[in-house]
Amino acid sequence: MMRRLHLVSMIALFAVASLPLCAALPGSVSGVVRDSSGVPQIGAVVQLLRPDMSVIAAVYTGSKGDFSFSGILPGKYAVKAMGATFLPSLRENVRVHTNTIVNLTLNTLFEVMQWLPTEPRATNAKQDDWEWTLRSAANRPLLRWLEDGPLVVVSDRPGGRPKLKARLMATGQDGTFGESGERFTASVEDTPSNSRELLARVDFAPDTDAGMESMLGFRQDLGFAGSVESLAAISIHPVIEGSGGEGLEEAALLSSETIHLGDELEIDAGAQQVMARFSQDSPNTILATLPFATVSWHGGKSTVSYRMASAPVAANQGESRAGYYLPQVSMRGAQLALQHGLHQELGWERRTDASGMSFAVYSDQLENPVIEASGRTFAGDGVLSDPISGLMRGAGQNYASAGVMAAVEHRMAGGSSIRMSYANGDALVMPALVHATALNQVFSAARPRHAQMYAISLSGKIDGTGTRWRASYRWQPADTVTPIASYSVGAIQPYLNLHLRQPIATHHDGLGIEALLDVNNLLAEGYRPYLLNGGVVVFAQDQRSVGAGVAFTF
Repeated sequence: MMRRLHLVSMIALFAVASLPLCAALPGSVSGVVRDSSGVPQIGAVVQLLRPDMSVIAAVYTGSKGDFSFSGILPGKYAVKAMGATFLPSLRENVRVHTNTIVNLTLNTLFEVMQWLPTEPRATNAKQDDWEWTLRSAANRPLLRWLEDGPLVVVSDRPGGRPKLKARLMATGQDGTFGESGERFTASVEDTPSNSRELLARVDFAPDTDAGMESMLGFRQDLGFAGSVESLAAISIHPVIEGSGGEGLEEAALLSSETIHLGDELEIDAGAQQVMARFSQDSPNTILATLPFATVSWHGGKSTVSYRMASAPVAANQGESRAGYYLPQVSMRGAQLALQHGLHQELGWERRTDASGMSFAVYSDQLENPVIEASGRTFAGDGVLSDPISGLMRGAGQNYASAGVMAAVEHRMAGGSSIRMSYANGDALVMPALVHATALNQVFSAARPRHAQMYAISLSGKIDGTGTRWRASYRWQPADTVTPIASYSVGAIQPYLNLHLRQPIATHHDGLGIEALLDVNNLLAEGYRPYLLNGGVVVFAQDQRSVGAGVAFTF
């Protein structure tokens, strides 16, 4: 009897000890992709995604619309299906334990619109996050928006109704060059097939006759070979004035191609054709070609890259706006001056699901760096001025810079994230005392000096209220009037900044209303005042600006 008890106890002990091992064994994700009428879709692309929407693996459906992923570690994933003439279908919150079945349905744009009026929505249902909901067909958007992107059909549970969203915004802002005042924004995003993406956006000021910014972008996915992209952006600012003209017009045409050489090597190269002029018949016109290229080698979770660029990153502009791609211009004397140069960078990056770090060394040549100030201007001052915001822009002296950039980021519990970054290099510095009789002489008085930059950014979402927030602080010496590492992509804006997105109401028919608040340089730091014969001129690398408005989601 005792032997039997020992035998039973030993078997139970082995069974209990083996449970964690069994739970950690890889599982699989499989299913069938059909259209709304139940017909299996042959040759549809199915992707397995991490929670941050990065792609783990991709397969094509078979002759019966079936697909399968094997060797998947237990955890939470998302599965996306894409097919020609259909909107992409995304299933979120897929929990993989062993063998998980996920069946997806592809819908056309018309079919999804039919769903919207009758879609039931519980009052306590979790709302979609724009960062997840609006994604591109290939999960690599033409514009890497934080909160917007091309249309996609989303469901977060088996049998869930598909949802389709678009966005309109009405905002007002103050303290920004060429954009102060009321603004209306309308955007149209479409993914007509699994290999194409289309984006159109118009941003205009209702209190002017012709003030507007517009953008049209297109991307063609070439499968495993890569992709080609084209984007056109136009800006018309009738109130901006300069020596010998008024009504600034800017345009840019960007084209690029991404080439995949196997699974490890990627090349992204292209050029940006830019134009800037006054709307009057003036010979004061800028025409330039600004090439760029990036060569990346991917090995596991690490990436080594070389980057070359000609145009510095636009300050205070996101990739979702036309201003991000337009030439940055100012005045040098009586001529328009284009900010450009040569940037070379050798970088290393390592990224996991919860953290990331990067390090890069760079060398820059910068011509006609833009310096911004506020104050009163007069004809013949040799600056570009905006009478509505009271801001002006002039060109500083050319300079060279070299330094390093480093960043560390981590995703914390509850979905919050933290990012810390550091950079050193040269920036233009305004001297303590300027003896000048003309305004353009003050702009030319800035001299390059080696300096350092430290930055921290926190972001997250508050459960219950749905509030999305981001707070950041970037410090660099107060007398610097140009950024350190001006070609840095995704750099934090100077000094203290706060961005809030607060849902106000969500109706049963899918309409959502959200309040927006953006404050840059909240404490008004980094200002350098100078007294001239015409009054006080105040220089700052980043002006304090406030923007607020309402976004309608439907």
